[in-house]
Amino acid sequence: MVQMTQISCRALLFDMDGVLVDSTPAVARVWMRWARKHNLDPEFTVAAAHGRTSLTSIQELLPHADSAVHLAENAWMERAEIEDIDDVTALPGAKDLLFSIPPPQFAVVTSATRALAEVRLRAAGLWDHIQHLVTASDITRSKPDPEPYLKGAAALHLHTQFCVVVEDAASGTRSGKGAGARVLALRTTTADTELLTAGADWIVNDLASIHVDTSAKPGHLALALPDYEIPRLPKMR
Repeated sequence: MVQMTQISCRALLFDMDGVLVDSTPAVARVWMRWARKHNLDPEFTVAAAHGRTSLTSIQELLPHADSAVHLAENAWMERAEIEDIDDVTALPGAKDLLFSIPPPQFAVVTSATRALAEVRLRAAGLWDHIQHLVTASDITRSKPDPEPYLKGAAALHLHTQFCVVVEDAASGTRSGKGAGARVLALRTTTADTELLTAGADWIVNDLASIHVDTSAKPGHLALALPDYEIPRLPKMR
């Protein structure tokens, strides 16, 4: 019999890319094109951009450019990413999990702009079930700052202590922990050691690993995670 870890919360706050949506090939293609345009190392650029708003990444990767250049490059990035969705799909378990949770009990909190988030969620077949969405268009400070997940919880009229953040990136994990939430990390894009160092409370393979019971207690979600997937390394907080 599989041993399960039980978690109780009132809502889930999902990152999008790498959690709900597999956009990794598309993201890599666009950022590599952009990196070559600016004579930057493509692989380093893709890694540096993961889990943060594109504007924040561009500002750090082009530190000597002025704000007008940053905004223009960010507009180029958004157009390029919106156009490149041919192989954007839902990750394992995403549809089943989202459609098992009442919409008032979850929010999607992404570093993508609202326009890009809608395009990707539609491509993945998830858009119609989502009522609460926090994007780069709604914040002033990108992950790993706590602001995105504070706004995600506020959209549900909850304190973050009652929420579990679901993330795949170290920056997003730090954002969730900084906001005061517990973080369930997925090993879809990032190594366990990076996620644990960032403060992840649990790590599992993907959303297909998570079972949700919405009937255990009114207004609460009961999550069950398979113990054999959760690493036994000490967590750093």
